[in-house]
Amino acid sequence: MAITAQMVKELREATGAGMMDCKKALTETNGDMEKAVDYLREKGIAKAAKKADRIAAEGLTYIATQGNEAVILEVNSETDFVAKNEGFQALTKELAAHLLTQKPATVEEALAQTMENGVTVDHHINTAIAKIGEKLTLRRFEIVTKTDADAFGAYLHMGGRIGVLVTLAGTTEESVAKDVAMHIAAVNPKYIDRSAVTAEEIERERQVLTQQALNEGKPENIVAKMVEGRLGKYFEDICLVDQAFVKDPDVKVGKYVASKGASVKSFVRYAVGEGIEKRQDNFAEEVMNQVRGNN
Repeated sequence: MAITAQMVKELREATGAGMMDCKKALTETNGDMEKAVDYLREKGIAKAAKKADRIAAEGLTYIATQGNEAVILEVNSETDFVAKNEGFQALTKELAAHLLTQKPATVEEALAQTMENGVTVDHHINTAIAKIGEKLTLRRFEIVTKTDADAFGAYLHMGGRIGVLVTLAGTTEESVAKDVAMHIAAVNPKYIDRSAVTAEEIERERQVLTQQALNEGKPENIVAKMVEGRLGKYFEDICLVDQAFVKDPDVKVGKYVASKGASVKSFVRYAVGEGIEKRQDNFAEEVMNQVRGNN
């Protein structure tokens, strides 16, 4: 029986198993969906199915560098407790090594790739789910390259709750780049400099600030000047080079970097779980409910 993409999709949604595992299960069972589910359960792969609808908003960020290439990634788990698990940390490092070597363009492409151990990334993650017992996901990653004249700055805050990867042009001093990465972890700028802020965003902020000034009862003839001054403060909040350097607040980050003969080429900042709607469940209550249910 011909195995269609739709059949694979249905089995994957039903079990949470990897794409290649589902295709193999359907092939082995001649397209029988129920038998395919049993096949996956027997192999221990469908243990991940019960986790598929859970929210994985904890986890780790991690950074790996090799020569002029680096990768920053976020791998999610359901609880912070599992994020401290040695097996989870090993999985994160294995995924980083694979991404750095194979350089997929997207998470979907990465999941379909074969690792050194002969299984797909998707299968490898599902195997870890079966062992660890929580939903685990490779959420995102970015591969960054530099030249011999540049420096990477890698910083993991709180063991990986926040990860920052900075590239400085014009210097090979990693310590300088790491200082900038630490600043970014603490202050969370959105852009490198003002040139990166869109005209639409600037105009929207100008309109808000104008209305604020008018609501404060300021005379219209001085509102425009006030707004431009407040826009400057806005840029200091969102632009890295305009921010007061956390290690020396009397100096702007841009001036600090320039004093080292360098400039900021790029930065990536990941905070674990940002943008994911987290469950509001009380973990202690959840555990007690499970205990009561077993009595």
